[in-house]
Amino acid sequence: MTTAEKPATVKASAGGDAGINAGLIWFNGTIVPQEEARVSVLTHALHYGTSVFEGARAYPTQRGPAIFRLQEHTQRLFDSALILRMPVPYSQEEINQAIIETVRANNWTGCYIRPLIWRGGQTLGVNPMPCPVNAMVATWEWGAYLGEEAINKGARLVTSAWVRLPANAMPGKAKAGGNYVNSVLARMDAVSAGFDEALLLDQNGFVGEGTGENIFFLKNSTLYVISHSVNLMGITRDSVIQIARAMGLTVQDTMATREQLYTADEVFMTGTAAEVTPVSEIDHRPIGSGKSGPVALELRQRYLRAVTGQDPDFDHWLTYVNR
Repeated sequence: MTTAEKPATVKASAGGDAGINAGLIWFNGTIVPQEEARVSVLTHALHYGTSVFEGARAYPTQRGPAIFRLQEHTQRLFDSALILRMPVPYSQEEINQAIIETVRANNWTGCYIRPLIWRGGQTLGVNPMPCPVNAMVATWEWGAYLGEEAINKGARLVTSAWVRLPANAMPGKAKAGGNYVNSVLARMDAVSAGFDEALLLDQNGFVGEGTGENIFFLKNSTLYVISHSVNLMGITRDSVIQIARAMGLTVQDTMATREQLYTADEVFMTGTAAEVTPVSEIDHRPIGSGKSGPVALELRQRYLRAVTGQDPDFDHWLTYVNR
């Protein structure tokens, strides 16, 4: 098993919170041990959700660890910061180098990568403008997001009672910390009900996304991808579209109702954490054969070949750490 396939190491600290074993963290320009990367309890982001983040991955390759689509992730991080009127105190190239240095410093062969930019402690008024902007990069080993069983058997989804945030309420194109309360509530309810993941609809009843994934479905040999104005347009989503077209599949953007997913031949989810995860059931209804679909599994295998440097057609997506 490679480090990219191992589950996250989680331990309970003396303070009662859960801590991920992230080793060394890039914290405002300096590599420090995890226990020294501390923020004040009066941090504005802690109280009001004024943070933006990214989720990226490094994968093991024959040339050492490689970060998947680094430039695109950093660009989206800066776009999110711009939307929240958060001036980043570092350039994009400096953040790219911080990510590379953090992966290298921890000697990971594969890992999950979490850059975070947030408003620090200066005032606890709702207006964050007086608060300084901070940045960090953490990395840790993380395997299949929903577990290996969800990949092998297909994930079980349930439609959430929580509606995906409308565009005039929260900025869905920003990967902002505060936005994810919506996802947290939906995910907790789904897991508590015995499902793997939640499916969120928009305020008009159309399919939005998972709590952290974009949605695809296959019908009559056409691959449809949910295209929605309020969804975060995923980098993995774009990658899978390109891989699918290279396979000769017809790919079409669409808006869909959940019954269109019920009657699809296959459904699957994509995301940095989820990668490509097949769906076997939605709202107690089997999807297709009721197990992981062959097209989803083929796309997953081709995606994993691309991110691990085994497909020269997509080698330009990789930034090799040991250059």
